[in-house]
Amino acid sequence: MRRITSKNTSPEIIVRKLVHSIGYRFRLHKKDLPGKPDLVLAKYRIAIFVHGCFWHQHGDKTCKIARIPKSRPEYWIPKLARNVERDEIHREALIALGWQPHVVWECETQDQNLLKNIISKILPEKN
Repeated sequence: MRRITSKNTSPEIIVRKLVHSIGYRFRLHKKDLPGKPDLVLAKYRIAIFVHGCFWHQHGDKTCKIARIPKSRPEYWIPKLARNVERDEIHREALIALGWQPHVVWECETQDQNLLKNIISKILPEKN
């Protein structure tokens, strides 16, 4: 558990590189926003979270990463449920502050074309 990081994960870096290559500039892990979004585009009031499918329990049935471990389910089920609950609280708080929160899932970063489509729907068109 000590080696699990919450910042600068591989999926997060993939998303950062793509957003930067499109020409957007952003801030990382803004501590003054609920949930410390991974990417913050303040000009557009967009907050992007790059969630690990396992830790945030991606609800997509095709996602193979978001499974609950067979060992110690009495520990894992409540722990992962708290993460999902906390994510929802942060999302609602951001909306209340006038921000647009978006989530990019770890499994979505593995397909570059899929990721480009997702990012293009999140970000406004560049002039």
